[in-house]
Amino acid sequence: MLQISGAPSSSLSTTQIRGIIAAIAAITAVGLSLSASLPLLALTLEYRGVGDTWIGINTAFAGVASIVATPVGPYLARKLGTPQALLISLLIAGVTLPFFFVLENFWAWFPLRLLFHGATTSAFIISEFWINALAPSKHRGFLMGVYATVLALGFTSGPLVLAVAGTTGALPFLLAGAGIIIAALPVLIGFKAAPRIENEATSKLYTFLWIAPAATMAGFTFGAVEQSAISLLPLFGLKVGLTPQAATLLVSAMAAGNMVLQIPLGMLSDRMNRRHLLIYCGAFGLLASLLMIPLSSSFYGICLLLFLWGGVVAGLYTIGLTHLGARFEGANLASANAAFVLMYSIGQLVGPASTGFALSTWGATGLPLLFAGFLGAYVIICLIRGTRLGSAP
Repeated sequence: MLQISGAPSSSLSTTQIRGIIAAIAAITAVGLSLSASLPLLALTLEYRGVGDTWIGINTAFAGVASIVATPVGPYLARKLGTPQALLISLLIAGVTLPFFFVLENFWAWFPLRLLFHGATTSAFIISEFWINALAPSKHRGFLMGVYATVLALGFTSGPLVLAVAGTTGALPFLLAGAGIIIAALPVLIGFKAAPRIENEATSKLYTFLWIAPAATMAGFTFGAVEQSAISLLPLFGLKVGLTPQAATLLVSAMAAGNMVLQIPLGMLSDRMNRRHLLIYCGAFGLLASLLMIPLSSSFYGICLLLFLWGGVVAGLYTIGLTHLGARFEGANLASANAAFVLMYSIGQLVGPASTGFALSTWGATGLPLLFAGFLGAYVIICLIRGTRLGSAP
């Protein structure tokens, strides 16, 4: 059996606070630069005359890189130390990014994607382990909610870099790469506050899919739904009769809910059974997905619904990570975090492809119906697993 335990203390020490702030600051800087680089890379390929299909294939390769790199983060953290592993990941990502501008050969972008997205994946795994390991059980949900909120702000602010630096030339690549390297500063500040991994995990990474399915499948479900919504909600808006400008605001409504509701949901998870709360979030997301169909005729109605839907469904990520932190520690927690990110990455690959097919086949209703399908399947899996576990947390 895996060790099940909470954080070492119910209150935050000065060292814990410094370490948590360092990890959150570092990964927020990565998120900001990453959200600037993703559209920048797609636009650069388009400027260079690469076709839409190949741009899509190269972009999807980022998900492949994330899946391949998932076991690397915990391994490096155990072998080198948590802050050392995070610094290496940040350095590789920051140095690699400008080479997308330097190397004009399209095929060279595939190994670059492996390096860049593999390194950023490792950075996310190590940072989330860092925060989870230091957070006391009494405040773990709140702190993960703060992490999710600040990270969402970073992702939202990323495109502002492109607005200032433009989307052509070397400058935006250098700025985004520098943003990732600058993330090393808070890591150095919190270097001595980082958690250590003393031993190897007692179970292999994939076994956490069976040990903690409510959490790991939450990662898959949120990855599939979030990526599909970001990519295809504007198309859904056009199909229900909205103007292009109004259709893009649907994503903004969803993102606003994500930012506003994570701290309240995290605090709620500190006061109730987290597995139950994950089921409630999935069930609400299922119902709200179905309500998108009748409410699509009202712009303000669909925006309000997407605000609530986006925030509650994003709770799958926040509460899922919190649930893992409450159950595991040390190397097991690092591996559980890696399994969570692995499932999130697979969801990001599966979601947009299947949702795009649903939109093509069933029209506007295809998007909410597929969202309902993902969320409904998640709820069923949790209920079945919960029946076998009884009252386990």
